[in-house]
Order: sequence, then C-alpha cells, then structure tokens
Amino acid sequence: MKVALVGDIGGTNARFALWREQRVESVRVLPTLDYARPEDAVHAYLRNIGLGVEALEAVCLACAGPVTGDEFRFTNNHWRISRQAFCKTFGLDELLLINDFAAMALGVTRLGAGELVSVCAGLSEPDLPRLVIGPGTGLGVATLLQVEGGGWRALPSEGGHACLSVGSVREATIWACLHERLGHVNAEAVLSGSGLLQLYQTCCALDGKVAELASPAAVTAAALAGDAYAAAVLEQFCLWLGRITGDAVLTTGARGGVYIAGGIVPRFVEFFLSSGFRQGLRDKGCMSRYFDEVPVWLVTADYPGLEGAGVALQQLQGAKRRR
Repeated sequence: MKVALVGDIGGTNARFALWREQRVESVRVLPTLDYARPEDAVHAYLRNIGLGVEALEAVCLACAGPVTGDEFRFTNNHWRISRQAFCKTFGLDELLLINDFAAMALGVTRLGAGELVSVCAGLSEPDLPRLVIGPGTGLGVATLLQVEGGGWRALPSEGGHACLSVGSVREATIWACLHERLGHVNAEAVLSGSGLLQLYQTCCALDGKVAELASPAAVTAAALAGDAYAAAVLEQFCLWLGRITGDAVLTTGARGGVYIAGGIVPRFVEFFLSSGFRQGLRDKGCMSRYFDEVPVWLVTADYPGLEGAGVALQQLQGAKRRR
C-alpha cells in the first residue's frame, strides 16, 4: 500500500512521519548532524519503520528557510536538497517543499484545547490574520489567514532575520555589544537556542561576570533551579520575545490571535507565564491598547509542524483533484 511521508526539518532535528487518514503516525526524530543529506535521513527513517522506497506515493518536507526554485539550502544546518534529484532517488513525480513555519502555522489549526496554554486572554477576530512565532534553532515567523470555505492559508516569512528592536537602556547596551560582535543584529541573535546562550554570555561580559554556563539548556536549568542571574537573563529573553511578537502583530494586523510555538518556550511554561512577555508585547506607546483583545496562546503540542506538512500535502492533492 502506498503512503505519504511528511517531514519537519529544522536546524538541529529532522522529524518524519507517515500521513495517513488525515493524521500523523510512526513519528521519528533524527539529528541532522548524523546524516550527510536529507535523502540519507529519509532512507534511515524508512528502514526504521520497515518500509521500502517503493511504498512512497507523496512527500512534503517543511524546511527552515525561504523555499524557492529547485535547490533548497537549509538556513541552520549543512543540508541541501534538489527537488529533481530527490524525486529521482525515491521514484516520485513531485516533492512538495514548504517553509517550516508555514507548516507550523497550518499545524496549529488542528490543535485541541489541551495542546494550547492561554498566555493573554482576548477575543479573536476571525477575519483578521493570526501570527505564529517561536524560537527554536532559529526564530520562525509566519502569518495565518482563514480563507473562504473554512480553510487556511499560511504565509511564510523570514521575520526572524528582521532587526532586533530595543526598548530600554539595558537592551540598547546589550544590542551595542552584539553589534560589535555580529554586525547586523537580527531578532534570532537573541531569540533562539544559540541566542539564549549568546544573551547570557553578553550579559556576563557587560556585568563583569564569568560565564560559567555553556549551553542554552544549562541557562534554562539554572534559571528554573533558582539561579538569580540566569533567571534575569531568561526574563530578558521573554521580554524581548514579547517586543518582537508585538512588532509583528502591529505589522501584520494579527488581531486574530498569536501562537507562540517552537521548541524552547514549552520547556519553561510557568516561568514564561509570569515573565515580562506581556509587558514587552504591549510596550508600544500610543498603540499599547491595540493589544487589549488580542489572544495569545502557547503551543505545547509535540509535532505541529508535521501536522502542518500533512495539511499542506492534503491541500495540494485536493487542488489537483479539482483541476
């Protein structure tokens, strides 16, 4: 029996699953560093679940970065992929490639109440855009639009590479230090896994402290264990995520609501809910009241990107049938 394969490939991990009867199954997570090419990872996945290449009927891969043309270069890992070569390897007529946060956006449309945590109460305006944003290996940003007939359209972006906004003297000092080191300071320079570590190291340098923590996981663990300095850095991370999210809401008019996704924030839900995120979100001067009724949810589902890749594949197949 022929099956569809979906993948959600970020900078660190490649998640694969089968898409069958409008749901994902047989999920596996493979480190991208363990494989030279995405084709090798797909072969490993198929071996792991006991399927041969001939079983594949369709494939959708959600990839971190802008998707155009035949060849795709991943933004945060060493992989490249050619649609033509991939199809030849697996005997496919077509490979559907979509941006990973476009997939994330489509995926959140399938979440249940138990997979969302309310961050800010509000009233969603259904005819207006929704924003999906979240730090992981990088910072993903996408916009979600409801279309006629009850379906959804996801608009990908590279909002994580927009300039990091500054809202206080302390943030300006951190920004200046980052600028000296990096040149262009984009949002994911702070709002990502490596960004959290970079924020910690920068703050330590500014405050004359020895940077004893050597990974983003260590910074988070120390903050949650009561380390006051690590907690202050994580607080700054949450505040900055609020600022960047608020900027994106104003830019896109996302009064339909905001979904905070990605792999980082769900690791410290209680800390996040009591952090300065809301302050940063609303700190927009004369436009602060704009956010009074904008609902914000934190996505805690395990694999929304895979769900979204399945939705994208389903939409493509439906469009073909209507032609």
